[in-house]
Amino acid sequence: MNKQIDNINHPTHYTQSAIQPIEVIGAWKLSYCLGNTIKYIARADHKGNKLEDLQKARWYLNKELEDLERNR
Repeated sequence: MNKQIDNINHPTHYTQSAIQPIEVIGAWKLSYCLGNTIKYIARADHKGNKLEDLQKARWYLNKELEDLERNR
């Protein structure tokens, strides 16, 4: 059987865990920036460029912190 990869709905880095980041983000009601932080951290080991994904996570976390500090 030739199982095709669905890079739109189920890329391989989406299927590494029984719990998907989108489920955590929704359950915890995270902001856009915190959600992306979680997403990039959770998938960093599975997409091929861990350093880049962790840098993206840091960027989103820094943006969240800047927004919180600005709106104190």
